[in-house]
Order: sequence, then structure tokens, then C-alpha cells
Amino acid sequence: MLENGKIMQKFTLPRDGNSKCSLDDFQGRNLVIFFYPKDDTSGCTKEAIGFSQSLPDFNKANTAVIGISKDTVAKHDKFIAKHDLKTPLLSDITGQMCEDCGVWKEKSMYGRTYMGIERTTFLIDKNGVIQQIWRKVRVNGHVGAVLEAAQSL
Repeated sequence: MLENGKIMQKFTLPRDGNSKCSLDDFQGRNLVIFFYPKDDTSGCTKEAIGFSQSLPDFNKANTAVIGISKDTVAKHDKFIAKHDLKTPLLSDITGQMCEDCGVWKEKSMYGRTYMGIERTTFLIDKNGVIQQIWRKVRVNGHVGAVLEAAQSL
């Protein structure tokens, strides 16, 4: 499992707009990766809008922001258009990156257990080193906490 002080694993995933995105695309910049369960659900929408609205502040802190879920690129495109999102959304259809990053977990709702993405955010510095991980994220106040940490790098 990834932890603070470790080098972020390399990745290349499909993203909205039918292009690809990789860790190497962000060399020389800090990077926020927010893993979220599903496009167009209430908490995920609030989180994605929050990161989009704060993108100018992240840019001032030399920090890029991307979101990752197991949704398809087509779903990401609809989600972005519906909510005018500004952050790239990557598609981890196979779930391999979710597994590798330790965010694919057993969850429980209404007495039913199932596997899903645990809302998690990684802050990676410009050298590819994980500086902070937020697990089991609660959406309220989260974007501000991540921004503050990014500004301190």
C-alpha cells in the first residue's frame, strides 16, 4: 500500500475527451489525485465541483488536480459537461490503479457488503513523492484542507 514518503507509482489511464493521462504529464508540478466512487452521485459531485472551483488556487500553488474512478470515459464526459467541471477525470475501468493505491475496499451500506472505491486523496510533490494521504474522506471542508497542504509544499 502507498504511504507518505513513498514514490507514487507510474500510471497511464484514459481520460475524458478520449485522450490519455500519465504521471509523467505532471513533472515539475505537484499533483492532487482524488479517487471517488461514482460520477454524478451527491458526494462525488460536490467534491468534483469543489476541486474545479478551487483550480485557480491550486494552479497558483503549482499543483494540478485529477480525479479517478472506475466510470467510463463516456460517463466522465457527461459528468464534466453537466457540472462544468475543470479537472481531468481518469477512467480506471480495470480497477488496477485502485487496487495498487489501496483504495478498492470492502464497503457496507444498509447491511449489504460490496467492493468499491474508498474516497481517498493523494498529494504528490513535484518529485513524485507522496506528501499526504487522506483516507475515508468526508467531503465538507476537504478541498480546503488539500489546498492548504498543497500551498505549504
